[in-house]
Amino acid sequence: MSGVPRSEKPTGRFRRMLDRLSTSQEDLESEELREDTETAGCTRIGDCHDRQIVTVTGTLRTVTLRPRAGVPALEAELFDGTAALDVVWLGRRSITGIEPGRKLIASGRISMSRGRRVLFNPKYELRPLGRE
Repeated sequence: MSGVPRSEKPTGRFRRMLDRLSTSQEDLESEELREDTETAGCTRIGDCHDRQIVTVTGTLRTVTLRPRAGVPALEAELFDGTAALDVVWLGRRSITGIEPGRKLIASGRISMSRGRRVLFNPKYELRPLGRE
């Protein structure tokens, strides 16, 4: 092996194809989500800090109904390839279009709860299904 790190080696078409074939499906999806974040002009979830007002985008991994203090709350985990964020709609049992696998853009103020980033009652925009 050469002493040059892989990132500094010249990359040709064959090298890129070989890298894609040897990369896991999860890594490829994460890379695609990171690219979507950049093209949408949103903040990466991994770069979000407590009390920061942000606009983030990603794919919903899970959607659950979990009451908080006796009030219904719809919770979803949003992932953008860098980190995960909990999105919580208080007082809602369901929202049409909010389902696992759906892409969306959400805006609001980040808070930290039990060491996780949370976005309560965000403004949101559902992204079209399939390729744009």
